[in-house]
Amino acid sequence: MKLGFGLYKHMLNEAHYKFAKQCGATHLVVHLVDYFSHEKNNKNSASQPLGQKEGWGQAGSGEIWTLEDLVSLKKEINSHGLELEAIENFDPAMWYDVLLAGEKRDEQLEGIKELIRNVGKAGIPTFGYYFSLAGVASRTQGNYARGGALSVGMEFVDDSPVPNGMIWNMVYNANAPEGFIPPCSTDEIWERLQYFLNAIIPVAEEAGVTLAAHPDDPPLPFLKQTPRLIYQPELYQKLLDLYPSKSNQLEYCLGTLSEMTEGDIYEATNQYSKQGKIGYIHFRNVMGKAPNYKEVFVDEGDVDMIRILKILKKNNFKGVLIPDHTPQMNCDAPWYAGMAYAMGYMKAALKLIDTDES
Repeated sequence: MKLGFGLYKHMLNEAHYKFAKQCGATHLVVHLVDYFSHEKNNKNSASQPLGQKEGWGQAGSGEIWTLEDLVSLKKEINSHGLELEAIENFDPAMWYDVLLAGEKRDEQLEGIKELIRNVGKAGIPTFGYYFSLAGVASRTQGNYARGGALSVGMEFVDDSPVPNGMIWNMVYNANAPEGFIPPCSTDEIWERLQYFLNAIIPVAEEAGVTLAAHPDDPPLPFLKQTPRLIYQPELYQKLLDLYPSKSNQLEYCLGTLSEMTEGDIYEATNQYSKQGKIGYIHFRNVMGKAPNYKEVFVDEGDVDMIRILKILKKNNFKGVLIPDHTPQMNCDAPWYAGMAYAMGYMKAALKLIDTDES
């Protein structure tokens, strides 16, 4: 197994590359969408984007990231002794009608195909995505982790409708007419996912790219009056079965899976790693179940992370683990301290399971 960090768009710079290398990471998962554009999200201090009715802010331009830009980013990361493992998430402005089954769906799918081809040509093995209408919503922030460390959680269910011009908790059209996105059933959202996979997986196979699907965060059957896809562990299998392929895999978020009200996190980890269907892993811990949970330090949550690592090793998982996000520690560099703590734990844990079997 390999260790990495996930870096937001504003962190794609020399200082963060050096930090990752100094912590012992070998790989990066990068975000090319700016989730912190809303004035409530301070890039200098925020560990995660927040936002309720207004969402996270403005989405990007919707233009496809070029091969030249991807190659340049990969070279920059490689120059610091790191590997670029994955890009995480499409710009909502790239695929809003794919999610909404709107009139531009096929046109936007052609753009996604071009992007996946560019990712493959650039030598980036994985693209993580999250097929969702409401996106990540209903987050609260508080001193939830050990010692009063600042973290995020969930204390309520946002049942307000998604306004026109917003998808995935970001605004793609600030001038959209008043009103809300059309209603959608659970069957319909699964049909939209099937349409997406039918179009994109063959291109990903040809490009040598793995598509890795994130579960619903928070894992609820409905949020903001929209249906969700992967809110229980067994629904991941339904996604895999829609289009069996080596390019159809999972962005396996341990925290989100632990928040689910059914299933067993250890059985699920065994099930999906045994199939070789885990693209990469968000290695984080939580306390509680949706809709009442808190994100905590990697060693204080409900999940026995050492047991998870032993299952992964038994099933020969050789992919990348990233902390994803962590509580912020009380110091001059809260994000850095939280991430360094998580990475130190992860490195020691991997060494421990290797020692136990030697």
